[in-house]
Amino acid sequence: MASPKLIAAGVVLVIAAVVGSMSVFTVRQDQQALVLQFGNPVHAVSEPGLHFKLPIQNVEYYERRILELDPPVQQVLLSDQKRVNVDSFARWKIIDPLIFRQRATNSANFVQLFGQRLNSVIRGELAQAPLVTLLSDNRAQIMEKIQSTLIKPAEEFGVELIDVRIGRTDLPQETSQAVYNRMRSSRIAEAAQLRAEGEELKAKIQAEADRERIGIIAEANRQAEVLRGEGDGQRNVILGKAYGKDTEFFEFYRSLEAYKIALDNGSTMVLSPDSEFFQYFNKSGPATSR
Repeated sequence: MASPKLIAAGVVLVIAAVVGSMSVFTVRQDQQALVLQFGNPVHAVSEPGLHFKLPIQNVEYYERRILELDPPVQQVLLSDQKRVNVDSFARWKIIDPLIFRQRATNSANFVQLFGQRLNSVIRGELAQAPLVTLLSDNRAQIMEKIQSTLIKPAEEFGVELIDVRIGRTDLPQETSQAVYNRMRSSRIAEAAQLRAEGEELKAKIQAEADRERIGIIAEANRQAEVLRGEGDGQRNVILGKAYGKDTEFFEFYRSLEAYKIALDNGSTMVLSPDSEFFQYFNKSGPATSR
């Protein structure tokens, strides 16, 4: 049977082990701690490693890493009276856990409180900007202004504000449909105007082509009449000379021309042997025999 001294020593060792375990705590690389006594902060621990405290004290741990704040999407009225759904987010980290606990208690409360403040500042800044600015390169300047406005309020929570970003900016469904309808009407009107201008240009080109065609035909006819007149004149001169040389042959030629014109129409002509036409052949018979 163990002696009372050994039992007492064992009890002391157990108590010492329990007290020792309650007096030691570990802080990881991605953590920082706040030592509390009876619910009141005593001191903050920012260095990672093994640390000591009183057994009656307890420890709360806080993130050292960068955290994200993603408030709900909100609808904002811009300076040009257009409404947009804005999705924003912020990145932050705790730099003073003591102030953070005093002002926000925990991360969930901070996200709720500071998220409301973030949305309020965003509404105020975007209310001074039109939609075209929000969709242009000037959007970065708006985000910088929002961040600079929120740096001081974040420090009051013991927090460093790393970045503030505006993500998606979408038009509400009803606004998107209205914008689409206006764009569609505008495109239809523009297309109709272009078609009308095209038809007008086509009519002008067609009219100009018709005028040129009529002019070309008229000039060709004029030149043809001139050439025909010149040809007829030369023909008459030649025939006149031929008539002067052989009157009888010229009369015979004229008769042939008359018969040619008559027969070209598909007519049938019946001639008697004693007609003038055959008289020329009868007259030419003896001459030929000679």
